[in-house]
Amino acid sequence: MKRLAAVLLATLAVLGPMVARPAPAPADSLEVARQQEREQAELEAQKRRELEDIRRQAAESRAAAGRLRGQENKVLAQLRRVEGNLAMTRKRLRALEERGHLLDRQLASTRATLDQSIQSLGEQRERFAHRLRSLYKFGTAGELEFLLSTTSFAQLLTRWDFLVRVAEQDRRALEDIQTRKEEVQESTQELETNLARLRENARLTEGQNRRLAALRQQRTVSVAQIRTQREAYEAVAQELERTASSLQRLLADLERRRKAEAQRAIAQGRLPQPYTGDFGRGRGQIDWPVHGPVIGHFGPERHPRFGTTTLNNGVDIQADTGTPVQAAGRGRVDYTSEDYGTFGEIIVLNHGDGYYTLYGHLSEITVAQGQEVETGQIVGRVGDSGTSLKGTVLHFEIRKGGQALNPEDWLK
Repeated sequence: MKRLAAVLLATLAVLGPMVARPAPAPADSLEVARQQEREQAELEAQKRRELEDIRRQAAESRAAAGRLRGQENKVLAQLRRVEGNLAMTRKRLRALEERGHLLDRQLASTRATLDQSIQSLGEQRERFAHRLRSLYKFGTAGELEFLLSTTSFAQLLTRWDFLVRVAEQDRRALEDIQTRKEEVQESTQELETNLARLRENARLTEGQNRRLAALRQQRTVSVAQIRTQREAYEAVAQELERTASSLQRLLADLERRRKAEAQRAIAQGRLPQPYTGDFGRGRGQIDWPVHGPVIGHFGPERHPRFGTTTLNNGVDIQADTGTPVQAAGRGRVDYTSEDYGTFGEIIVLNHGDGYYTLYGHLSEITVAQGQEVETGQIVGRVGDSGTSLKGTVLHFEIRKGGQALNPEDWLK
């Protein structure tokens, strides 16, 4: 038994350390778990920081894009305001010029009336002076002698009647002189009033001319910014596309009206339009609405610096401001506008059979909506109204319904 106890004790002594080693395991597992938690927390914190960075960068990008859009809109809005002020100033200037022409005509008429009144007054005064000299020369004794030298009562009555008529004539002559004098005074006063109005009109016209020059300078600065800033140029290109889309809807509406009108005319036994068929036969034979170099051609146009492509539905013909614009064919004025987006002042002519011509960037419109025009008739004048980045040009389009045609295929 002692020997067995000794063996057991020896065995326990050998196995004791081996059995005791697993005892620290709970402490090691806890440390590992804590380490994993720390690593996970650091990883989450890192991810949160990355997420915050991404959000911050996104916010900065949005803010930069907003500022950029703001700059684009600012330049474009500035240009649009200047364009609107230019159009209003041009309209006021035209009204002042028309008023000046009217005052000139009134002034010329008043001067002619004044000259005639002065001449008539002079003639009346000369005749009356001659009569007064005669009366002074012969005196009242001559009249008594004239009456008393009669040989019969009937002759006396006749001479008396004659003297009464002479006296009446003298009275009318005196009244006529007074009337002519008053007319001269009124004409003189009217002349002075017209001269004062003319001077005031000239002063206002000069002021509007100065305002127009200042606005043109502002416009030049805005256009220069647009030409040198890619973002601003692209903003204008987008505005041009929106105007072109609006124009497309306008032409579609005009074409619907034309077809409805044609159906009503056919139902009533009339020709749809007196110029039906004229324009379609003129391909390659149409006179140019203005003469000058073509600086904008039909189709896609690529900006040489920015590489931006815009679609031109017509041609842009360079010409001096005020150059008369001629109708490309016989037709009717279906639409006019003094501010049609990027095209400025425009005219749309209906040539029948779905053919339309458009004239844009005008400085003046000389026809009215609904007016019939003949080939070659002046319908407006060249200008730079609207967002014209090409200077003083005529934007000219030919449409068949809503389809844009190349004008250079139709013009001589």
